[in-house]
This record gives sequence, C-alpha cells and structure tokens, in this order.
Amino acid sequence: MSEYAIGDIHGCHDSLRALMDRIGFSPDRDRLWFVGDIINRGPKSLESLRLVRDLGDNALVTLGNHDMHFLAVALGGHEPRPKDTLQAILEAPDRNELIDWMLQQNFAIPDEARGLLMVHAGIPHLWTAEQAVGYSRELEAVLQSDQAPRYFREMYGNRPERWDAALEGMDRWRVITNYFTRMRFLAEDGTLDLATKEGVGAAPDGFAPWFQYPRPDSVELIFGHWAALEGRTNTQGIHGLDTGCVYNGQLTAMNLDTKEMTRVEPCD
Repeated sequence: MSEYAIGDIHGCHDSLRALMDRIGFSPDRDRLWFVGDIINRGPKSLESLRLVRDLGDNALVTLGNHDMHFLAVALGGHEPRPKDTLQAILEAPDRNELIDWMLQQNFAIPDEARGLLMVHAGIPHLWTAEQAVGYSRELEAVLQSDQAPRYFREMYGNRPERWDAALEGMDRWRVITNYFTRMRFLAEDGTLDLATKEGVGAAPDGFAPWFQYPRPDSVELIFGHWAALEGRTNTQGIHGLDTGCVYNGQLTAMNLDTKEMTRVEPCD
C-alpha cells in the first residue's frame, strides 16, 4: 500500500483527479491524506468534496479554515463571503450528508509508525504532538455534540491570542481552532498574528513562522494552508504541501515513505 498526503485542493477537482492519476492511485491498494481546505475559491467545490468523501476509508482528512467556514455558514448562521464558491454545496441534495461527514473529520491525524502528524495550518511549539492530538479530539467532540451550533455561531474571532491551559469553553475552543486552522506567525510565548498572510519575510516584529521555533519532540509535521510558502519551509521534518493550486500554482502530493513530491498544474 502506498500513502500520499495531498495539499489544499480548494475546489480544484480536475487537478485532484489528474494528481490521483499521476501517482497511480488505486482504491484497493492506496490511501490519501488530505491536509484540509478541500473546498472554496475553486470552481468545483461540490465535486471535490464528494470525491474525497466517496473515498471512504481510503481518505484521512483534517479540516481547514475554508472547510470550517463552510460549516459556519451552514450551521452557524454566517453569511457567505463574496469570493466563496460554496453555493453548490449549500444547495446540493446531499448537503446534509456532506455536512455530517465533515463533522466526523479531524484536526490532527498521527502516524506513530512513521513518526508523522498531519494538521492543516500547524501546531504551536508550546504543544507536543501528543498534546496536539488530545486537543484535536477535544475539539472534534464539540463538533459532534449538541454544542456544535453555538460553536459555529461564535467560532470567529482572534481572541484569546495565545494558549493557556486554564482556558474554558468557547475561548478555549476558539484558540485551539485558530492554531489548527489559521496559524502562520507566532510570538515566542505562543501569541498568534492572524493578520499577516504573506511569506516568511513578512513576519511582524517579534513574530516568526510557527515552524521556526524549536519543538519539544521529533515528530515530523505535514501541513497546508500557507500558499505563499510555495511548499518551502527550509526546516527539517516540516513538510508544507499548499503550493497554491487555486492561485495558479500547483497541486502537490507527498509520498509518506519516500517524501517524494508529485505535482500537477493549477486549477482551470
């Protein structure tokens, strides 16, 4: 069996199909890990979501900020944004089934045998990989409970700005969400800068890319989210897979054993 991690799809269904063909994906033999942002901004969000959902046990998925935005629109009463391409999902006859499937997905997926952890945006250096998985399961339990509507109503916001283990309720869930799905730059104490979206050189004073801080363990991390990096972190054991397919870049797959990268051309 071959296993590949795939970068942010953003509704680029045809590019995903091409990438699956390029790596020779076989559903009776292989498995795909998706770093999140399956949907939004690209032309075929509904088709992309259905394709990944229909892979069943052959797909492992972490939720990204665009996936969470869709759920906030669908379940939390938020309005779509002008650049969103979510309407086809919102109007789909299988909308509820797709939402239920999304609510069963993860924020962090470990592979203990390989010493890997997949997330969407990253994890702060304040957490070990084991702690990150625990916080992921905590947040997943909220999404799968009767607290989900309240969570999605109140999900948006930049505060609290940093982690504190004593946080409770919505403040705790929001900062965990922001680390897993929105993070790019951090201060040494874990404070988030959520305004800056450019590359490494744009770091505000006192902040650095989250992956440049020394980590408390040796687990390798796989993430997406940060298209401006074009997949380059220059950090051993930190694998960025968002190569900006929807922004005229490429869609990337990484073989989990060999770390070999395979890419296809951008979204139509």
